[in-house]
Amino acid sequence: MKKHSGPHRDLRIADQIQRDLAELIRGLKDPRVGMVTLQAVDVTPDYAHAKVFFSVLVGDGEASQEALNQSAGFLRNGLFKRLQIHTVPTLHFVYDRTSERAADMNALIARAVASRSKDEDA
Repeated sequence: MKKHSGPHRDLRIADQIQRDLAELIRGLKDPRVGMVTLQAVDVTPDYAHAKVFFSVLVGDGEASQEALNQSAGFLRNGLFKRLQIHTVPTLHFVYDRTSERAADMNALIARAVASRSKDEDA
């Protein structure tokens, strides 16, 4: 009986890749890789490629992206040993600036609110 290979399987595999990569990245010894948080993994339907979106709590995001992309082959090999799928995707790391932008927006809003309350007090 053939297993169903629909969008649910794609999501499960992307989720498993995200969990396993998080563990593997913690083991990297490259000092350029800061405190990385994996945000999402998008896998192509044929499992040939995976975009891994990450943010950085501590460290330089650009340097982390370069280091992770240079370590992609090593990380892929680690995934190959862990995953139970025929094709392990080639990894492409993308620095996600969403949390950075959100913090900037919050700071702008706080400044606008503070400025407005000063205007009302005057």
